[in-house]
Amino acid sequence: MTEAEHLAAGEILVTNVTNVGWTPLFPRAAAVVTDVGAPLSHAAIVARELGIPAVVGTGDATSRIRDGARVRVDGSAGTVEVLD
Repeated sequence: MTEAEHLAAGEILVTNVTNVGWTPLFPRAAAVVTDVGAPLSHAAIVARELGIPAVVGTGDATSRIRDGARVRVDGSAGTVEVLD
């Protein structure tokens, strides 16, 4: 959350884990990707309610996706692809 102000509308939120305090960021995000999570985790539930693609439980997204990278997220398939 210390870098929350840097998330611009339409960007992908990539983080270790989320909790209820993160909820105001979700409407800004084009998609959500987390290192930790499962189908009933906070990120998955809120993203589903808002119709935002989400892939949770990646294990290492925060270490593999650098700030500013172009990323394709397919929530239905559960895939995250770094395009750069």
